[in-house]
Amino acid sequence: MFKRMLSAFGVGGPSVDTVLDSPHAVPGGVVTGQVRIQGGSADAAIDQVVLSLVTRVEIEHGGHESAATGEFHRQLVQQGVRVPSGQLVTVPFELRLPWETPITAVGDSLLHGMAVGVRTELVISGAPDKGDLDPVHVHPLPSQDRVLDAFGQLGFRFRNADVEAGHLYGVRQELGFYQELEFFPPAEFAGRINEVELTFVAGPHDLAVVLEADRRGRFMQAGGDSFGRFQMSHQDAENADWAALIGQWLSEAAQRGGHSAFGNPAFGGHHPGHHGHHGHGRGMGVGGMVAGAAAGVVGGMIMGEMLEEAFEFDGEE
Repeated sequence: MFKRMLSAFGVGGPSVDTVLDSPHAVPGGVVTGQVRIQGGSADAAIDQVVLSLVTRVEIEHGGHESAATGEFHRQLVQQGVRVPSGQLVTVPFELRLPWETPITAVGDSLLHGMAVGVRTELVISGAPDKGDLDPVHVHPLPSQDRVLDAFGQLGFRFRNADVEAGHLYGVRQELGFYQELEFFPPAEFAGRINEVELTFVAGPHDLAVVLEADRRGRFMQAGGDSFGRFQMSHQDAENADWAALIGQWLSEAAQRGGHSAFGNPAFGGHHPGHHGHHGHGRGMGVGGMVAGAAAGVVGGMIMGEMLEEAFEFDGEE
């Protein structure tokens, strides 16, 4: 994105600039590019070139939430790099995204509240020296896109998105967090459902779709949450009638009491609850649906520095 001087070498030292071949990717896909190291006034030796993937993660502490930078993938690109004075050294790389990487873009619209970036880190004399932080626009897989398409067809309106630290009940996760996509319900459910949260947990072979409906309380009747879970292969998910499946679940969720569960046994059975908070768009304008809204170790995820109000990729931290 831009050159950043390596502080370990002081004034006149080398600078680093990481360039992605394309900022667009999908979960499970590969991001390629080059780490470009421009030599300074003297020869320099770099022990390791390391790339990592980071995102903004919400962590709950005693009823309060705070945001942190969550590093969820780390890859050693090259060791023992010598940088002659005044010379440019390029280090090519291929960085594969985990299947559970959060989605940050649908169609031409970026999801409000979401950010994923590639962090460049150079290890010099055993100490890390942070370089670039470059944004990656993570688009849905075709199987995920089909589900989002159904949300658009049913009349859902995108509200917000975030990443929550923790694990979902009954769903196998590789990472220590999950993404929640929040939607206002279709108009016919507005008096009974506050919002619906959608979570994808993808793997190389299948996709889990977890739904949570926040029900409104009525006179002499408590509200509560209703949960649903569907799980199938990516191929089956691309061919499923998601509008019918989600519509049936939503109708039952609007009628049931709190903490009810719904799930077609053929697609993974029932989902009684969860731990924690729970291609491009086609059809009826998924892009339009999203465009209207503008620490320690957790399950293997390294929590880094606290964030500013927005997770920005302008190089200022």
